[in-house]
Amino acid sequence: MKRGEIKSIAELVRATCREEGLETPLNEYRLIQAWPKLLGSAVQSYTKELYIRNQVLYVSVTSSVLRQELLMNRKALVHKLNAFVKAQVITDIVFR
Repeated sequence: MKRGEIKSIAELVRATCREEGLETPLNEYRLIQAWPKLLGSAVQSYTKELYIRNQVLYVSVTSSVLRQELLMNRKALVHKLNAFVKAQVITDIVFR
């Protein structure tokens, strides 16, 4: 960084995370934390496990009716979750 060049702390932190390879894991964590915020406590109560592998979000759902409802809205959920994180973190969701 050149002397006199002014950057915000947020820009510096983001650049450092990107350089150190921490941006993707942080975005994945933020996306998983966003699940109950975006879908509500009712859906959260039927969700057992969430994890991301190879840009796919895997969700264990205990209700077959809810699983079917989520499957029908899968593309909208992918868009909504990525928009919340402001990054392309996942490309698909698999409900188990």
